Amino acid sequence: MSAASIVTVTERAVSEIRAIFARERPDGGVGLRLGVRGGGCSGLSYEMEFSERRATDNVLGFDGFELLLDPKSAIYLKDVTLDFEDGLKGKGFVFKNPNATNTCGCGESFSV
Repeated sequence: MSAASIVTVTERAVSEIRAIFARERPDGGVGLRLGVRGGGCSGLSYEMEFSERRATDNVLGFDGFELLLDPKSAIYLKDVTLDFEDGLKGKGFVFKNPNATNTCGCGESFSV
């Protein structure tokens, strides 16, 4: 399964990720890992971090960076859209998860 069949990344999110890589990781060598871990007020929470590629990762390549998903997180991230919003309610990355049965008010944790 490729990362492209798991997660959709909007153009706004891609643009912001490219800007972050240019600013914080101009030498490259790492990708952006999307993951899920236990915790948060709804049971599971999203995480994003710079990371080296692992042999078991699902990889989605973009011009300027790679999106990395470990197999365990990929189960929870299936059909998720990663977006970037910039408006009156704040600025940041937003996970839109159609499989979440419950989400917290801040949108950073969920349950399935």
